Amino acid sequence: MPKILVTGGCGFIGANLVPMLMEKGYHVRILDNLSKGSKEYIKDSNVNIQEGDIRDETIVSNALIGIDVVIHLAAYGSVVESVLDPVENFDINTKGTFTVLNACRKANIKQVIFSSTGGALIGNAKPPVNEQSVPKPISPYGSSKLCCEAYCSSFSSSYDMNITALRFANVIGPISSHKKGAVTAFMKAIINNIPIQIYGDGKATRDFLFVTDLCSGIIKALDKKLPGFNPIHLASGREVSVTELAKLIISIAGKSDHSINYHDKRIGEVERNFANYDLAKELLEFEPEHSLEDGLKKTWLWFLNENSKNENT
Repeated sequence: MPKILVTGGCGFIGANLVPMLMEKGYHVRILDNLSKGSKEYIKDSNVNIQEGDIRDETIVSNALIGIDVVIHLAAYGSVVESVLDPVENFDINTKGTFTVLNACRKANIKQVIFSSTGGALIGNAKPPVNEQSVPKPISPYGSSKLCCEAYCSSFSSSYDMNITALRFANVIGPISSHKKGAVTAFMKAIINNIPIQIYGDGKATRDFLFVTDLCSGIIKALDKKLPGFNPIHLASGREVSVTELAKLIISIAGKSDHSINYHDKRIGEVERNFANYDLAKELLEFEPEHSLEDGLKKTWLWFLNENSKNENT
């Protein structure tokens, strides 16, 4: 089985992906600077973890020794924070990804899977978006991911590398309490008995994908070994408004009287976004197994369990 390096493997997606990879028999190594992730998230996996930053070429090169494939998850993932600090966002996402790609080139690693984004990269295009939609990012985060895809494309063509850029929908699921997204914020608000905060009028829409469905898509891309450069959306194809999302979570939590407060819209966030996944279905045989309701229920139960454990410590 190929030996795989997962950058950012101690984060939300990595902590869900790594056990699935190991269950399939893959040999896995993680490179993570632990700024967002934690070894605690994967404490039950017998996996080699190397601490270090993806912007450090020596660290990346050492992590690549004996590796066949790279799954590059490490990133500065917040739209709002990218608006506040575009320099750090560029440095981690664009410079970091370039460093990883260049180290792969030098190590003669021919297969890379890059974690991209759908909504932030495409911007305010009429949904549903797909791989033919013209990217017009409206946040530094979206711009950084578009830059990364451009380097993926050029490295693929210039150095005969097979690089698949998977454009993730908004991901939900266990091990996400440190994330900045709406689902995490809404569930924490309910647990802490404070109002849910929505920025804008609540009509903005998103596409939510359960984390094990996303990880299944990553593994399918790994196994398919598509030639050349391929940007592919991994999504649910379902558009849901932020207010609808909040009400679904309130219903799942059994807190029908929980209040919602609305505030001014935040800069950099797209208004409507969801993608179809026809290409993923065609090329990867990808099909999500979880409905939004099922995914939210599993995520809520995980948050409740974590809160219970914290109260008992």
